[in-house]
Amino acid sequence: MPNAFDPDCRECPRLAAFLDAVKDKNCNYYCRPVPSFGDVLANFLIVGLAPGMHGANRTGRPFTGDYAGILLYEVLYEFGFSNQVQSLDVNDDLQLRNCRITNAVKCLPPKNKPLGAEINTCNKYLTNELRALASPGVILALGGIAHRAIIRAMSLKQVDYPFGHAAEYEFTSGIILLDSYHCSRYNTNTGRLTGEMFRSVFSRASELLTQAAR
Repeated sequence: MPNAFDPDCRECPRLAAFLDAVKDKNCNYYCRPVPSFGDVLANFLIVGLAPGMHGANRTGRPFTGDYAGILLYEVLYEFGFSNQVQSLDVNDDLQLRNCRITNAVKCLPPKNKPLGAEINTCNKYLTNELRALASPGVILALGGIAHRAIIRAMSLKQVDYPFGHAAEYEFTSGIILLDSYHCSRYNTNTGRLTGEMFRSVFSRASELLTQAAR
């Protein structure tokens, strides 16, 4: 399949060099492009920013083993999308139900800040994942960068789809995009994103998925 995910991708020199440097200091870390995780036939796709240094970059699975994954997997479990409340390691038998998780950028960026060119280079992989999403379906963007990467991957105009927490957009393809602030440590510790706010977005996603299944 054209633009299918490449676990050996090194198209972004800065990211490739950074992964090599991190691997030198942490020989047991995954330190490669992180693939998506979950149900390949899912109607629900969650898109984050990029792997975390000691989370997905260490374990090789999105949002696994870091702070950002704590709230995410708690809520996934509460709403029936996961068989476990925690995601600690790739060998913990976690399974997702009608849900898949990926990132806009597949490699760990320095200081968690990918460059625009790196986001654009990785966008072909996100495009491929969006095309594989079952329709009707729901996409949840965690943060503005993920949101804008999705809009780019769908060849739409950014100005027509501004990011905002709990924003909702329906596309002619039968796909609905929901937005949430990212479940990062900074956002949850500062109260920018509360558990109640996050659960409200998932409640809406569940409602939309239930409607689509009828």
